[in-house]
Amino acid sequence: MMELAGMLMVGSLGRGTGKTEFACSLIKEFSPNCDIIGIKVTPVSDRGGSCPHGPGCGACSALDGHYDITEEADSESDKDTCRMLGAGAGRVFWLRALKAHLEEGISALVDTIGNDAICVCESNSLRRVVEPGLFIMVKGRCEEDGKASGKAVAQYADREVFFDGTGFDIDMDEIGLADGRWSYRTEATAIIMAGGGSRRLGRDKSMLEVAGQPMIKHIYDQLVPHFNQVLISSNDESKYSFLDTGIIPDRIAGQGPLMGIASALEVSANDVNFVTACDIPQVDTFLMRRMLRAGRDFDVVVPRLNGTRYEPLFAVYRKNMLKTINELLATGVRKVDSIYNSCRINYIDIADSRRLRNINTMEDYREFANEFNDNI
Repeated sequence: MMELAGMLMVGSLGRGTGKTEFACSLIKEFSPNCDIIGIKVTPVSDRGGSCPHGPGCGACSALDGHYDITEEADSESDKDTCRMLGAGAGRVFWLRALKAHLEEGISALVDTIGNDAICVCESNSLRRVVEPGLFIMVKGRCEEDGKASGKAVAQYADREVFFDGTGFDIDMDEIGLADGRWSYRTEATAIIMAGGGSRRLGRDKSMLEVAGQPMIKHIYDQLVPHFNQVLISSNDESKYSFLDTGIIPDRIAGQGPLMGIASALEVSANDVNFVTACDIPQVDTFLMRRMLRAGRDFDVVVPRLNGTRYEPLFAVYRKNMLKTINELLATGVRKVDSIYNSCRINYIDIADSRRLRNINTMEDYREFANEFNDNI
């Protein structure tokens, strides 16, 4: 699936939910500080099928080929694309594509605007072939008879927004845009585990330099836009005081990362907690948000590499696991994955180990630093 960090996709569960109005609100909010591209997507079942715009439109029946891309030039009329242009978008495109060729169509559009383009896109169906930086689903008063396309992708929404006919139940300050990436500050806690001894490396991993700052600061800065609380699990409060956030010592020192997780969960302000190690310098935000969504009906969400290897220190833990964890700790259990048999767990299978790349040796660090510097 194509991943586009610079795309904020707006979907809806029904007609008249204010989807275009919300997209235009986003464009008005962020376009003064950056060039935003507006995108409207119209999927076509087949050339002889009914048009989603209503009788007499002809937009779908007139489709030539598998897809068509049109750039909007009119900012005065009431069409959705015109409204986006009038809201402040630098350019606006209308993509019409046969449903079976949506991926082909969006690939062609990305070739035109660039893979790093910052855009606001209206679509439900496109979510099947694109993972955007942020997917917001707009709901209206009545979604019982909502669109099938919306219901099919509602599970992928990072945030549901309710439209009451006059406004939306979201503060735009909750949405961020920095370094070409969209973010949403969700009601969850991020916990950075910084209690290890770095024995294999011979140096404190958390303080290795990345782009002129300690690695843990580099990780912290990546997490702050996505969470309303960030905690550091460490027994050395003075070392990380420069981060100006909560430093949580282990309730009993020397008991390993499971004790660190338990101690941080105790003070966490949220039920949902994303735990990451301080030696995973580049947070895969696509994977992280996928795990947060996948945890809605589970106690723990853990990535699993090639069906066999787990990464317990890049995982989601609900606070309701605290009682079970404490019971296991009391019996002398220290391994984090020991709790997996005592919870509702969801494994997220991944094939590329580089999505969870960590630093174990100086060679690992030098390789990462060289690649990171080449990309900034």
